[in-house]
Amino acid sequence: MNTPAIAFDRIRKTFGTHTALSDFSLSVHEGELFGLVGINGAGKTTLIKCLLDFATPDSGAIRIFGIPHVETGARSHLAFLPERFLPPHYFTGRDFLRYMLTLHRCAFTADRAAAMFDALDLDVRALDLPVRSFSKGMTQKLGLAACLLSDKRLYVFDEPTSGLDPKARALLKAQLLALREAGRTLFVTSHLLADVEQLCDRMAVLHGSALRYVGTPKEFLAQYRTPDMEQAFLRCIDVEGGDATA
Repeated sequence: MNTPAIAFDRIRKTFGTHTALSDFSLSVHEGELFGLVGINGAGKTTLIKCLLDFATPDSGAIRIFGIPHVETGARSHLAFLPERFLPPHYFTGRDFLRYMLTLHRCAFTADRAAAMFDALDLDVRALDLPVRSFSKGMTQKLGLAACLLSDKRLYVFDEPTSGLDPKARALLKAQLLALREAGRTLFVTSHLLADVEQLCDRMAVLHGSALRYVGTPKEFLAQYRTPDMEQAFLRCIDVEGGDATA
């Protein structure tokens, strides 16, 4: 069996009396686009922080391509974009890309940067503008560009479409699908269930500190007996008014 790109094994994480993750186990296969969904506060960002060694699980193990996540070499295979992305305000767009690609040990070239800006509908003139002048959407595109230019095996995106207009969302989705076709692995959190249905090979629902569902979007709809992703999600997390037999 192939080594998973990401393997969470019985992860538990608490903050005082609050349990954020309880006995969480999940494997993400190499080459798949995997979506993690859940309400605000469900534990999605905590899980990502544990994956990136920003937070320490109380128990359990995490491996990235078979390497313990606490080893720096494991994280060298991935690029990450947080939900609240705030680049240093004193950088220009070009400065930020140079800085990030240096950290990723990739060469910066103006032609590749310009092509990526175009692919994300970001005006190439933003390369020479200070980041502090960027709108929310421009800032998000800059972070995405830095990740996508890094040429990694694994991409971890926490709400990657945050702040993007419909055109930019469509362009980003094309980029994500192209990465999957190239054999890269993508682990994405999203509140946009239509995007999860359209893009993801598999998905998981995290609720109440535990997994409620893991499988394909098609199986998700079938299990909860509805053609609507939002209704299926509500039934999955047992919202009052959902189908009690689901």
